[in-house]
Amino acid sequence: MNRFALSLAAATVLLCGGAVSACPVCEPDNTTVESAEKYLKTRRPDENARLFHSKAVEAKIAQVKKMLSNRKLAWMFENCFPNTIDTTVHYRKDDKGKNDTFVYTGDIHAMWLRDSGAQVWPYVQLAKDDKALKDMVEGVVRRQFKCINLDPYANAFNDGPTGGDWQSDMTDMIPEVHERKWEIDSLCYPLRLAYEYWKVTGDASVFDDEWLMAIEKIYATFIDQQRKDDRGKYRFQRRTERALDTLNNNGWGAPVSGCGLIVSSFRPSDDATTFQYLIPSNFFAVSSLRKAAEILREVNHKDELAGKCAALADEVETALKKYATYEHPEFGTIYAFEVDGFGNRHLMDDANVPSLLAMPYLGDVDVNDHVYQNTRRFVWSESNPYFFKGKAGEGIGGPHIGYDMAWPMSIMMKTFTSTDDDEIKDCITMLMNTDAGTGFMHESFNVDDPTDFTREWFAWQNTLFGELIIKLINDGKLDLLNSIN
Repeated sequence: MNRFALSLAAATVLLCGGAVSACPVCEPDNTTVESAEKYLKTRRPDENARLFHSKAVEAKIAQVKKMLSNRKLAWMFENCFPNTIDTTVHYRKDDKGKNDTFVYTGDIHAMWLRDSGAQVWPYVQLAKDDKALKDMVEGVVRRQFKCINLDPYANAFNDGPTGGDWQSDMTDMIPEVHERKWEIDSLCYPLRLAYEYWKVTGDASVFDDEWLMAIEKIYATFIDQQRKDDRGKYRFQRRTERALDTLNNNGWGAPVSGCGLIVSSFRPSDDATTFQYLIPSNFFAVSSLRKAAEILREVNHKDELAGKCAALADEVETALKKYATYEHPEFGTIYAFEVDGFGNRHLMDDANVPSLLAMPYLGDVDVNDHVYQNTRRFVWSESNPYFFKGKAGEGIGGPHIGYDMAWPMSIMMKTFTSTDDDEIKDCITMLMNTDAGTGFMHESFNVDDPTDFTREWFAWQNTLFGELIIKLINDGKLDLLNSIN
């Protein structure tokens, strides 16, 4: 099954709890903020059809709905924020009695390390108040470590040795792996989630032997993919009509210089990189390695391994300072999207996170960093070849979907990284006006016609929207949200 294909009927049953009559997914329209009154009934599945229940999440939904005076915004928050636990979380105990959670990305019944880490991220802050929620998040952390130990080069995994559509890919596939595209961020998101879980809950029990094996593999994989002395262990080819679903040069990808940066053969979009040093993902590796080093020192007392992780973070950071920037004739010094260490640079941004736009959201750069601010202006302009603007909205897309298709994720990342109230208000209004009347976020929408969208059921974008609304309220922006008519 193609990752972005979906049966509309199946999505409707899951999203609407089986109630498909007069459903906005079945009968979408270009609903504006002003006419949203007609769609105020919750779009969540019936309570007995929800995969996971959390008292803390339900309390947060009730609290936020009472605070928001815009009825459509409150409705969208109620639909989106719990979408991950309502429809994608499969929680159980493993054969050792430990928490184990397998998380679908939505319409694909596989677990992406990136998506799953991002999908449950907004719930971590509520985990101290809800043991069931804490156990579920712990299960995701543990499952991610197990996945990494199966194959640190894979991006997506099956729930068991079930095989799948991509077993014929020309790489070292095993039946537990759904897809084996090497992406730096697949190893960073689990570190980000585990670190935050530990900081919020104080539970260090997840940092056991499985964790130590995983961090050893993460470190070894990053070292291997610096490709200083050879091309490394990873190769990938696929028989496909999509050029960005396979790697050139007999599966090795484009040449790199071995300058100290880490190769990412694929982007967070699962598209192949043009130049294999993907800059936002290298920034993410630096911050993630430093989080790992702190855990190793404070919890495991593994000072040698902690030192190795910290030293690698320092090395990559030094290489970023030397190779990551470009003097743009209009915007000044900006970060390139990809480089090869030979002097070649790819100037663009993709909507998927990590992206150049999202680096402060992930904690990789300061939002006030002048190079980031220059880059931010560049990526949200027509100088970025994947910035699209039309009658209905604007945003960053990417070659994964193609021309004129902006991703709500990019609009959300613009909001997360904004310090301008007018900009924030415009972004939230645009998100509300491009839902096609469904009450959910989508993978992408046509900037001239939001009823032309991809993926009715994409849990990461839905839950991210809920995370954004909570952050804005916590940041004192409730009056701003309530000023949207």
